[in-house]
Amino acid sequence: MSKQTTEMLKGTLEGIVLAILAVQPAYGYEITARLRDQGFSDIAEGTVYALLVRIEQRGLVDVEKVPSEKGPPRKVYSLNAQGGEYLEEFWGTWSFLAERIEQLHQRIERTNEEGE
Repeated sequence: MSKQTTEMLKGTLEGIVLAILAVQPAYGYEITARLRDQGFSDIAEGTVYALLVRIEQRGLVDVEKVPSEKGPPRKVYSLNAQGGEYLEEFWGTWSFLAERIEQLHQRIERTNEEGE
């Protein structure tokens, strides 16, 4: 993963993880697996676990300890109402930025085509 991709992902990973939890509650490894299924193959489990601690501390998720067949209980994360509001705001911000970036990109492309 390029440094630029890594930096852009840092700013959006929280929203991406909350979006995953909006579909279905999950524990850390499941979240990492779902990220990889979505093409985010270079995200380390440690990055996801650190993010989960942050969003739990901020009150964006509910956590339930569920017994595990192998080892200690798993922490299953689910999106709560506050997290849902945050996710809604994330999607609004994402749409705003994506539209502006696309407009800029198209303007540059037109300028380049006219200059050729």
